[in-house]
Amino acid sequence: MAVEQQAREEMVRLGRTLHQKNYIVATDGNLTARLDPGRVLATPAGICKGFLDPGDLVVVDMQGQKLAGHRVPSSEIAMHLLIYRLRPDVQGIVHAHPVTATGYAAAGVELNQALLSEAVACLGAVPLAPYATPGTAELAASIAPLVPHHDAILMANHGVVTYSDSLFDAYLKMERVEHFAKIALVTHLLGKQHPLSESEVEKLGGRLNQ
Repeated sequence: MAVEQQAREEMVRLGRTLHQKNYIVATDGNLTARLDPGRVLATPAGICKGFLDPGDLVVVDMQGQKLAGHRVPSSEIAMHLLIYRLRPDVQGIVHAHPVTATGYAAAGVELNQALLSEAVACLGAVPLAPYATPGTAELAASIAPLVPHHDAILMANHGVVTYSDSLFDAYLKMERVEHFAKIALVTHLLGKQHPLSESEVEKLGGRLNQ
């Protein structure tokens, strides 16, 4: 119970941070954390993630059935559960709509240029999944081929999903995606880009070619 309570408090805190940074607005976005092999803690649908209480969160099983909580689980829960199934190492997932990165997603442009050494080393390429209606099984299917090879995905005309071995690190990856997108946009506006060479990417342990 202590572990679950800590997870609830962290999820509330990160939901507030995402909202304050304008990575999500209104009732957008969702977060989950793996509590154990059979249970996932999730934000509820229809409530602003910047104003959550720990008691608002719900617990679901790996089939998406609610085990605890008085609210309805996020409509995107199928996407989260797919990621957990495909990536046993993942313990936390963040889905948000940061403006610049989501702009790339809406423009149909991947973030796959080796423009920033920190992004190469800590994030790798951020591919673009084809559009699928939010909250449907089709959305989960659209990202499935990319999940094993990447820790962050742009979803066309929708937003960004990041995941890692902790919920906090999944949040940090969301920050990195948006930071990377802003820098990529600046280089585009300047009309000049100087990506790192393949050998430089290899030195950084980058994964831009996967």
